[in-house]
Amino acid sequence: MDQSVIKKEPIGEGKYIYVSPHHTFGTDAVLLSHFARPRKNDKAVDLGTGCGIIAFLMLRDGKCQSSYGVDISGEAIELAKKTKEEYNFNSFTPVLSDLKDLKGKVPFGSNTLVTCNPPYKAPQAGLKNPDSVKSVARHEVECTLEDIIAVGAKLLQTGGRFCMCQRPERLAEMMSLMRKYKVEPKRLRLVCKCVGASPWLVLVEGRRCGNTALSIEPTLYVEDGNGNFSDEMIQIYGSYKEAYL
Repeated sequence: MDQSVIKKEPIGEGKYIYVSPHHTFGTDAVLLSHFARPRKNDKAVDLGTGCGIIAFLMLRDGKCQSSYGVDISGEAIELAKKTKEEYNFNSFTPVLSDLKDLKGKVPFGSNTLVTCNPPYKAPQAGLKNPDSVKSVARHEVECTLEDIIAVGAKLLQTGGRFCMCQRPERLAEMMSLMRKYKVEPKRLRLVCKCVGASPWLVLVEGRRCGNTALSIEPTLYVEDGNGNFSDEMIQIYGSYKEAYL
């Protein structure tokens, strides 16, 4: 990995995260970390962790007992390792692996929380980026939505939570696959840029072997009526809002 392109981004509480042009993070990852409502006793697994942003945000706030970060990219795992070592995130375990080959690398059936900010585009959807690393991050090249949900179900204990974000046009597909693998959709929230705009993101939580009952939460608006970040977005960004808002 070219060390000259690596930089550090603040995540609050005096901590930073290493990122690269291939592996950085955006609003969707921050929203997913917040939506997951991590708990202090959670044993978490972040699939397709990239630079590790979702896991590190949860660990930064002491809201997870431990977390595995899984990615197929060696570059991503190296970035996550650098952040772990520099800021003593000792309860984070980076795992270089295809998520379809996780058996024996991450405990199955014992985790309480699985998160994933997946590639949004199906294999045949749109033009693929000629940069192979970016293509894997944006398209289902190395894994499909079904692969992600299937392994997520295996990782969870009964009653464990699976939290994912996705484009709204794939919501029906995502919820159908969750039920196929006995992860019952329990919470759903749409994210819009502003009042009157169509949603650009959907956040869903499922429970492993949960009962049927879906809660639709109020829509999250990123901006207020004046084009500034909404009060809720400022609250979500929390202690590192000054760096981004």
